[in-house]
Amino acid sequence: MERLLTDQGHEFSEFEGGEWDPGFRVAQAGPRRTHVFYDGPGEADQLAAITDELRAAGYHVVPSQQDRGGRRRLEVTRP
Repeated sequence: MERLLTDQGHEFSEFEGGEWDPGFRVAQAGPRRTHVFYDGPGEADQLAAITDELRAAGYHVVPSQQDRGGRRRLEVTRP
């Protein structure tokens, strides 16, 4: 999934100097599920674009948000 997104021109986010650089990151959430986050400005628009690209590649994507008003994320599985 990371490779698909970088091939589509998305930058990978890295933690440097106590902050996340703008870009996406992927976290394993279970045996078949991952979470995709976007760090930086335009979070909602970037997650919408990533949703479209992942769905076009055959992934099942559900936008969600962490508990108590936390970060937006995408819950992604491959059917």
